[in-house]
Amino acid sequence: MKKGQIYQGVAGDIKFPNRTVVTTEEGEVCIVPNAITGQKVEFRVTKSRNNKYEGQLLQVLERSEIETARDVCPHFGICGGCLYQSIPYIQQLRIKEFQVRQLLDDVQPVYKWEGIKASPSQYAYRNKMEYSFGNETVDGPLTVGLHRRNGFYDIVPVKDCRIVDDDFRQILTITQMYFRALNVPFYHKLKHTGILRHLLVRKGLKTGEIMVGLVTTSDGLELSGYVETLTSLNLQGKIVSLLHMINDNPADMVQADRMEILYGTDHIYEEMFDLRFKITPFSFFQTNTYGAEVIYNTVRNYLGSTNDTKVYDLYSGTGTIAQVLSPAAKKVIGVEIVEEAVEAARENTRMNGLTNCEFLCGDVLKVIDEIEEKPDMIILDPPREGIAPKALTKIISYGVDRIVYISCKPTSLARDLKAFLEAGYVMERACAVDMFVGTQNIEVIAQLTKNDTVLE
Repeated sequence: MKKGQIYQGVAGDIKFPNRTVVTTEEGEVCIVPNAITGQKVEFRVTKSRNNKYEGQLLQVLERSEIETARDVCPHFGICGGCLYQSIPYIQQLRIKEFQVRQLLDDVQPVYKWEGIKASPSQYAYRNKMEYSFGNETVDGPLTVGLHRRNGFYDIVPVKDCRIVDDDFRQILTITQMYFRALNVPFYHKLKHTGILRHLLVRKGLKTGEIMVGLVTTSDGLELSGYVETLTSLNLQGKIVSLLHMINDNPADMVQADRMEILYGTDHIYEEMFDLRFKITPFSFFQTNTYGAEVIYNTVRNYLGSTNDTKVYDLYSGTGTIAQVLSPAAKKVIGVEIVEEAVEAARENTRMNGLTNCEFLCGDVLKVIDEIEEKPDMIILDPPREGIAPKALTKIISYGVDRIVYISCKPTSLARDLKAFLEAGYVMERACAVDMFVGTQNIEVIAQLTKNDTVLE
C-alpha cells in the first residue's frame, strides 16, 4: 500500500479506541477508524511506517450484517458524534466489552471480569452538549451543531439528535434561526474573524434546570432579544441560567476570558443519591446522570466497607464521588486542579450538610504531599490521558490495600495498570459501564488490591 492512495477492503475486529482492522482483497491490512466489523469500505492510506498502515474512511460501500437497528438518528453517518447507532444496543455492548477485554487481558490475563453494565437510558441521556457555529457548506448559511464526520470545519445542524432531549433540540434550533435572521457571522477558525463561536447547554435531568452559555468574541453583540426568545420557549425543563461568555483565544475550545450573566444565575443544580450538586459552566460532572449512578454504586461496591477509613478521591471534579461515599467513611479528601470545580465541590458539601469531606485545589502530584492525613483507600478518576508518571509513583508509594480506578479511556488504564502490577498490586476485578450509547466511548472500573499472590 502507498500513502495517499485509495483502496477497498472488508472491516474486521474493532480495537479500542475505534481502530478497525481492514483487509483488502490482496490481503494487505490497514487500521481505519470509524469502520464497523463486516462493512466493505473505501479508504485512503494516511500513514505508512514499517509496513504498518493507517487510513481514513472515505465511504461505506456495503453495510455490515450486524447493522440492523431500526431507530437510527437521521444525522447518523454525517454527524461525527455517534458511530454505532446502526447496530442494535446489545451488539454495541458486545463490541465495547470485547475491546476492553482485549486491553486488560494483555496486561493481566487472570482477574474477575464482571461484564459490561448498560446505560439506564439509550436515548436522551446526555446532560451537556457543546455545539459549534459555522456552516454546513462553503459560503452556506449560518449553522449551529456538531462537526461533520472526518471534517473539522463543516458543521451539521443536528436538530433531531437522539442522545439529547427535546429541550436541547429546541434551544439549538431557535438559536440558529435567531442569529441567522440577524446575519451575525460565525467565528472563522482560519481567518480569525467573526463573532459566534460555541453554544453550551447543560441540564439537570432530575431537576429540569437548564443552563445556556453563548460563546462569542468581544466584537460586541446586543443580546436582549436572544434572552427574550430563549426564555419564551415552551420547554419541559426551565432555563435558570443564561450566560454570555467572551472568548478571544484563537484555539477552538469552549472557554471564557470573562462572563456575563444575562438571565438567572451562573449555575444549575442536579441530584443524585438524595444529594444535590451545583454545576457551573466549566465544572466537571458526568454527562450521563443515570449512568453516573451506576458508576458510583459500582465504586462503593468495589471499595467495600469504608467504616472508620480515610479515603483520597483524586481528580475529584465537583466532588460527587466523595460526597456519595462520605456517609460511610471517616473522612474523604478530594484533590482537583480546576478551581471552579473545587469551589463547587465545597459549596455542594455545605449544601448537603456533609462535615467529613475536604477538597483541595491543585495538581495531584504536588497537593498530596501537603496532606498530613494518609489514606486507607484511594479512588482515581483521572482525565483521558491517565495519571502522570510522577504522580502515579507517589500514589503507589502510599501502599494502601485497595485502589479503585475509574477510566474514561481504557488505553490509559491499561498503561497505568502495568505500573501498579510492578508495584505489587493485582487487578482483582473489573467491569465496564456504557455511559455513551451509540458512540465508541466506554468507562471502565478496576479494583486494585495490594497482594503478592496471583489470582486463581
